[in-house]
Amino acid sequence: MGEAIKAYRGVTATEEFRSLEWLKAKTRHDESNALNTARKKGAEAERAKLQSVIDEKDARIAELEAQLKKQQ
Repeated sequence: MGEAIKAYRGVTATEEFRSLEWLKAKTRHDESNALNTARKKGAEAERAKLQSVIDEKDARIAELEAQLKKQQ
């Protein structure tokens, strides 16, 4: 068991191993950021679409109210 621990420490002490571990961690972080950004953009697009529908509804209501006032 002691030899296995020494071998592990020998491998993890190399610059190449540390660089690979750093690269893996950075990749996970970048991927997470990209997914969060995509979710936010999707939510913003959905909000904009819903706001457009609301604006159209408000304009139509105003138009109908104006027509009602003319009839009275």
